[in-house]
Amino acid sequence: MNEKNHENCPLTQALLVIGGKWKPLIISHLQKSPKRFGQLHTLIPKLSRKVLTSQLQELTRDKLITRHSYAETPPRVEYRLTEKSKELVPIFQSMSKWGMYLIDKKIIEEREDN
Repeated sequence: MNEKNHENCPLTQALLVIGGKWKPLIISHLQKSPKRFGQLHTLIPKLSRKVLTSQLQELTRDKLITRHSYAETPPRVEYRLTEKSKELVPIFQSMSKWGMYLIDKKIIEEREDN
């Protein structure tokens, strides 16, 4: 595929929205229930607060999650999956199974940046 056709490549477009190290993890953690910022930060400890904020903003912009603010004191904000992102859950589950296969067969070595 030549370079100017990449913008029409469905896989490229999908990876632009869900690609990267953190977005799949964030979506995965939100699949069972809504989470607050601090909960997500605790669940993904190697993710900095700055990057988490950025990733949540991008996922919200791309309509994969919603941000719900409650009119309470102190303020409370929860993030939850949209119907659009719930379609990703079985895909991520399949990818997780494939990842376990790679680990079990020692096809990939553990990386220090995990």
